[in-house]
Amino acid sequence: MIIGLTGSNCAGKDTVANYLKKKGFKMLSLSDVIRDELISLGMETSRQNLIEKANSMREKFGYGILAKKVMEKMHSTDNYAIVSIRNPKEVEELRKLENFTLLFISAKPDIRFERMKIRGRAGDPKSLDEFLAIEKKENKGDSPGAQQLEEVEKLSDRRIENDLDVKTLYALIDTFLAEHSTNFTPPRPSWDEYFIEIAKVVGSRSNCLRRKIGAVIVRDKRIVATGYNGTPRGVKNCNEGGCPRCNSNAASGTALEDCFCAHAEENAIVMSAYHGISVRGGTIYTTFSPCLYCTRMIINSGICEVVYNEEYSITENAMALLKEAGIIVRKIHIEKKDAEKQSPPKTN
Repeated sequence: MIIGLTGSNCAGKDTVANYLKKKGFKMLSLSDVIRDELISLGMETSRQNLIEKANSMREKFGYGILAKKVMEKMHSTDNYAIVSIRNPKEVEELRKLENFTLLFISAKPDIRFERMKIRGRAGDPKSLDEFLAIEKKENKGDSPGAQQLEEVEKLSDRRIENDLDVKTLYALIDTFLAEHSTNFTPPRPSWDEYFIEIAKVVGSRSNCLRRKIGAVIVRDKRIVATGYNGTPRGVKNCNEGGCPRCNSNAASGTALEDCFCAHAEENAIVMSAYHGISVRGGTIYTTFSPCLYCTRMIINSGICEVVYNEEYSITENAMALLKEAGIIVRKIHIEKKDAEKQSPPKTN
């Protein structure tokens, strides 16, 4: 969940951000980007300097530059509260993020002026009239790169009035979170997707030159064994010259009798036996449908279900045998990632 916080001066944006921080949100500020720039130049971080520096950065690097800088610090696994959003282009950049919503925090001018006096920052206006005059300028800047709070407000998803006490404000935020949390729940993989993806990672350990295949055996939603294709224990790895077939570049489907590599399903079943773990009644997840040899092992080991991601080219007899033995067979196709698509594996 990524919540952008904008609004009138001293309306309570930082108060909301700090409250969200207590709920596990990480806090980021567009103003901190400007402060860092001023500090690097040896300049005072006064309100006027912040505004002028922000305007110049927008003019020089694009109106969404501050949002871009903040987005570079974000990680997809975290929730964020982002403050100091003051330009429509900043909102436009942040809208590129998934699960972004913008809150506009407001309060009556006299209440906000009293809060400002309590805050007591250097350079703050001394009268309500001066406070309102500055605010009018900030609400509608004289250039596209200036602060444009009126336009930002129009882009907000929700307005929250903070005219009362902090307890009431917190209650309003809690209500907002309750209403929106289900909308921002990240997609969760099914059990099938979960175990197939793990099988893919297992397969990445394969030392076979022709194809990397992984398998996991599951009982009661717990992995009890894994396996990937490669040469037997204590034998030189396939990619080090251990398999005559792979290293002779034999045509697909030929010289199978010269292949030293054990298959992923075979290794998963053998490893479970090696460690004394029963796979009876389990499910085997594999990145490719099993060959005839592995099919026989699957049936005799007591595994009752096969779930695979892609079709193996020599599979007709294997599928018929699984069906005859009463083994449940399901295909769960999960698209390869872009990096995998760019480098397709060699075929057997």
